[in-house]
Amino acid sequence: MKYAILFGGNSYEHEISIVSAVVLKKVLKADLIFIFCDENREFYEIPNEKLNAKTFSSKAFEKEKKLFLKQGGFYLKSFFGESKLEFDCVINLIHGRDGEDGKIAALFEFYGIKFIGPRLEASVLSFNKEYTKLYAKSVGVKTLAYTMIRNDEKKDLTPTFPCILKPARLGSSIGISVVKDSKEFEYAKDVGFEFDKDILIEEFKSDIKEYNLAGCMIKDEFIFSIIEEPKKKEFLDFEQKYLSFSGNNELVEANLSENLKEKLKESFKRIYNPLFKGALIRCDFFVLDDEVYINEINPNPGSLAHYLFKDFNEIIQKLSQDVKNEKKISINYNFLHSINGQKGKL
Repeated sequence: MKYAILFGGNSYEHEISIVSAVVLKKVLKADLIFIFCDENREFYEIPNEKLNAKTFSSKAFEKEKKLFLKQGGFYLKSFFGESKLEFDCVINLIHGRDGEDGKIAALFEFYGIKFIGPRLEASVLSFNKEYTKLYAKSVGVKTLAYTMIRNDEKKDLTPTFPCILKPARLGSSIGISVVKDSKEFEYAKDVGFEFDKDILIEEFKSDIKEYNLAGCMIKDEFIFSIIEEPKKKEFLDFEQKYLSFSGNNELVEANLSENLKEKLKESFKRIYNPLFKGALIRCDFFVLDDEVYINEINPNPGSLAHYLFKDFNEIIQKLSQDVKNEKKISINYNFLHSINGQKGKL
């Protein structure tokens, strides 16, 4: 299999996506090509040997071959016209806006490009934390109680302290604040509204447990990762998630009862099937008093959560062979032909 790794995008998580692409280059044992989407949403083919931080921080990528989308795939202009970039499947590795909000999914469906990643409806529901909670409730998965505040609404709100504020459409823990009083709350609102017009507020529970579970569905069979209990301080912030990354860390599965493992997997199944078919996702769960709550759905997890799987390469290969785009509708114009055969043609 030959994969095209799409990364970058016009997103606050743009640089995290670049890191994910670099990591995937190291761990995915396959023929890979890399397609970078810059902040202006222009596409570039990045040679494997140039996939490093300096290529992007210096904007040297602008000297690379520029690509464009049309029916069937990515193309580049050549001396003789156009040539198609050859690959079997795209892996959507854009985090946040563009990659996880549905724009890329819509483009790939529109142009008939086979891809691993969330489809349009799954993207919309997982990108917005408020929609995620509504979706989870509809499939029988619990969520913590919450309140929404909007930047364009003028209403006084006195939450229960301590509480946590989360921009509704951001991942990677960007813009999140834990506050303990009214003064901190006002400052945290200003921070949150710098990133999003909607903020979700939950009561902060210091004794809550967090567990991460990744997986996908291949030929109607669920494939699960190990269950991870991430190490954290007060909450799992941006620095803990990314700046301390080391490929040499040995992952240890969370020490859980079989009953709790099954609860987590059952919640994952309800979230995933059928909306997320075609994607490898990671669900971040809370556990409180032995009850499971969904915290967040990561439809394009960092480096596709490879570190949670013992057989990551095999899973990606099988998933890429199993993914399907929407069925093409055949247009035969029979109705218009029937109109033309009648008096008073259209």
